[in-house]
Amino acid sequence: MLAVNIAGIKMKTPVMTASGTFGFGLEYSDFVDLNKIGAVVVKGTTLKPRSGNNGRRIAETPAGMLNSIGLENPGVEEFLHTTLPKLAQYDVPIIVNISGNTVEEYGKLATLLTVPGVAGLELNISCPNVKEGGIAFGTQCHSAAAVVEMAKRNTKLPVIVKLSPNVTDIVEMAQAVEQAGADAISLINTLLGMAIDIHKWKPVLGNVVGGLSGPAVRPVAVRMVWQVAQAVKVPIIGMGGIVTADDAIEFMLAGASAVAVGTGNFVNPKATQSVAEGIKDYLGKRGLSHVNQLVGKVNV
Repeated sequence: MLAVNIAGIKMKTPVMTASGTFGFGLEYSDFVDLNKIGAVVVKGTTLKPRSGNNGRRIAETPAGMLNSIGLENPGVEEFLHTTLPKLAQYDVPIIVNISGNTVEEYGKLATLLTVPGVAGLELNISCPNVKEGGIAFGTQCHSAAAVVEMAKRNTKLPVIVKLSPNVTDIVEMAQAVEQAGADAISLINTLLGMAIDIHKWKPVLGNVVGGLSGPAVRPVAVRMVWQVAQAVKVPIIGMGGIVTADDAIEFMLAGASAVAVGTGNFVNPKATQSVAEGIKDYLGKRGLSHVNQLVGKVNV
């Protein structure tokens, strides 16, 4: 009833974790049964260790949160030697979110991570391209496509591309990465936002701006999933403010074949499990035999 296959990645449920909100999965193992999650998407991984941004990194907002972590992570070698072996004890697909400063770095990461235990790669293309003056890969079709092509040349694993909503035309971007070889698309990444301390007259975040996530962004995310679903053939993983099963079902009706819970994990560590259970209950009440019967069925 709930099992899905996203670009060759077989999952027990269509509910995944969103990168950056679930650590490497192990941090949540005391609170939720990782074996019952559709897939664990680990936090952004880079070639070298990164300490992240200075100053305050997280701020609550109405119906959401701002974050400016700065891709803090121990680097790909530490992940491969220390974290991945521990994750191997769980019966859950592991998808690694990767970030690079250049197209070549994405290729190197794809090569290094094509190992047993890794089920797929998710490309974070919201990163600044140092060779193009710091412009994010995901805001230009040609640079986004170049990253996808490089990753595909260096791995046989399914390649998922995580799209940024901070673009003029999300459909154009989705079509560009699909044509470049993306096996699936996940959207949306966070919206760019800012908060100001009116008492200090200074930005709340040390990095001034950060990514807005949580229920506040859900209507934007649902709209983008619906638009993209009508323009591409590859499966879509919807995310952006999913807290309940109803939220997830909304994304699936818009065209998502799977969903990911992000900020909701901070509120309820068992959110991925409760959302999946809620979807199953909904299917039963509607007399539906499989979750795929929801995908793209919104009546417009």
